[in-house]
Amino acid sequence: MSDELVVEDLWVRYGSTAAVRGVSLRAAPGRTLALVGESGCGKSSLALALARLLPAGAQTAGTVRVGQLELSAASGRALREARGRVVAYMPQDAMAALNPVHPGGRQIAEVLRLRSGLDRAASQIAAIRLLGAVGISEPAAAARRYPHELSGGMRQRVMLAIALAGKPRVLIADEPTTALDVTVQAGILAQVRRLVVSEAMTLIWITHDIGVVAELADDVAVMYGGKIVERGVVHDIFERPAHPYTRALVGSARDSRLAAPKSRFDAIPGAPPVGAFPPGCPFHPRCAHAMPICLTSEPAPRPVSDGHACACHLVERAA
Repeated sequence: MSDELVVEDLWVRYGSTAAVRGVSLRAAPGRTLALVGESGCGKSSLALALARLLPAGAQTAGTVRVGQLELSAASGRALREARGRVVAYMPQDAMAALNPVHPGGRQIAEVLRLRSGLDRAASQIAAIRLLGAVGISEPAAAARRYPHELSGGMRQRVMLAIALAGKPRVLIADEPTTALDVTVQAGILAQVRRLVVSEAMTLIWITHDIGVVAELADDVAVMYGGKIVERGVVHDIFERPAHPYTRALVGSARDSRLAAPKSRFDAIPGAPPVGAFPPGCPFHPRCAHAMPICLTSEPAPRPVSDGHACACHLVERAA
């Protein structure tokens, strides 16, 4: 597909610490890829690398391509033109990302003037239309409000409108609904899902919330220790998870309505490695199925079924 996102052997290092280690993935227009994993697994570093927004000093290697544009090699004017048009980034904390001294509508209009060449009056009208498109019921009134005058859900919708203002081919959303209550979150997820299909965008949704993955995603990539350890379509990941980490994530987030009274949720012991990775499989210190080979040899991804791959020695043994 002409606008497919292709990532090949992407690395991100901060000094001597590798946060992303050889990630390769593909994401097609009109589909949502959920990147899931615990805090510290490298999701946000991967998101910032895809959007070319890593902090100064970060070192990268590998290729990020959208259609014919090699985004990882773009610089100067080409990179400025790509931001917002080719790839847009939606951060986690809207209150911190929005400018507190300008109304939300003005911040959307600024992007429209820069990216679409609209004059001041036309950009204000287009900003109001965008606020309506992302589900704000009184967009003209909301456009005049400052960020502190908006609810958390409305601020997040303003951020979504800013991200959409340049009509990007790829939208990267880094846990944008984490701090919202479930009702507001459900509304934003429904709106995003509709926009992805209608605008034929590629959406990369980064989250640790398995429930959001089930509701929003078409495809899932499970990340641990800076690597993709399992990848597949959403129903395969939920119905036939192959990696012990994926099974633990699904088990820890099972529907509480189906659990027996006073039963405990499954928990994953320990914490993910950050920076200093153990030899072998990075999950082996926390894995109940670890074998001697897991302590010394890092597994490579292997096909489980059509479109479903997993990096685990258990899969190799079963093959």
